[in-house]
Amino acid sequence: MTIRLPDPGGALRTYEPRTEPLALTPGAPFTSRTVFSAAHVVADPYADVTPDAPAAVDWDATLAFRRHLWSHGLGVAEAMDTAQRGMGLDWAGAAELIRRSAAEAKAVGGRIACGVGTDQIASGTLEEVRAAYEEQLAVVEESGAQAILMASRALAAAAKGPEDYLEVYGHLLRQASEPVVLHWLGPMFDPALEGYWGSSDLDTATDTFLEVIAAHPDKVDGIKVSLLDARREIDLRRRLPDGVRCYTGDDFNYPELIAGDEKGFSHALLGIFDPLGPLAAEAVRVLDTGNTAGFRALLDPTVELSRHLFQAPTRFYKTGVVFLAWLAGHQSHFTMVGGLQSARSLPHFARAYELADGLGLFPDPKLAEERMKNLLALYGVTQ
Repeated sequence: MTIRLPDPGGALRTYEPRTEPLALTPGAPFTSRTVFSAAHVVADPYADVTPDAPAAVDWDATLAFRRHLWSHGLGVAEAMDTAQRGMGLDWAGAAELIRRSAAEAKAVGGRIACGVGTDQIASGTLEEVRAAYEEQLAVVEESGAQAILMASRALAAAAKGPEDYLEVYGHLLRQASEPVVLHWLGPMFDPALEGYWGSSDLDTATDTFLEVIAAHPDKVDGIKVSLLDARREIDLRRRLPDGVRCYTGDDFNYPELIAGDEKGFSHALLGIFDPLGPLAAEAVRVLDTGNTAGFRALLDPTVELSRHLFQAPTRFYKTGVVFLAWLAGHQSHFTMVGGLQSARSLPHFARAYELADGLGLFPDPKLAEERMKNLLALYGVTQ
């Protein structure tokens, strides 16, 4: 069987899908690395909503996907940008997601950490930003989940300089009941975060970020760095206080960063580990045995797919993630909260399908092929 796929120039080419998936079975948690998958949400396709209306979530399918990740030993990073925080999922929806997912994690013994932000306000004073953070921190802590302090658009707009970041984050860390993960999300993921930590110069911003950590090392479990710059992450990782972990958020360079070097390694908190979950888990279990070459042999070939999904405008990578979840059979439809299923082109989808199929990511390649052909037919492509 073959399938005709469009290329970026508009021409159709013939692709022969694979017939067998990779044999990837669930397994125990890892011993050498802590690995989180930032998970997507599944929209309710039957809800009568508009793109700017509050999200309608299919809770059963959303929680089932998290059980899938936990079954492979992965932790779930909940209510992050992969879950469309600020791009279709508002704070009310995120709070419900946190409560439901944390309860599910407790029921099945899964690890979970949840995003704490300020998206219930569009803008505000520093005091209002701090109060918004505090409200969300309380929800996460009451749910029993670990907190991830996410970058705030409102803080980026309100802060006058590094001292404002030091004050706000210092206050939050002092009152956090357990160590948190600090998240530095670059402007390629969210343009509103340009100049975070008080400077557009990344060296200066890094110094401020490290100053926050140095003042409260007992309250920082780790940092998640999403700057898509491997060299900068390695340099930052080496400057962290003892006991503070680096969770890579670099969806371009994750194999080398997780593998590490003679001076250390990164743990992981990645959006690409949503579609790569079982394969990533298998690779980390190989790494647990000390087989770095085997780990790289499994994970290096996935980078081309990840770079494709996260290509500029990077913030729309969620569309490719949900598309692959549909093809893989984790949900019955390709609909997204906020209508973001329209955020990528047909050639983009075609290449994502081809790359994912080539990696053996689809548990049922025939189902993926049929669904891809259905999508192509909607765009007028005949087979």
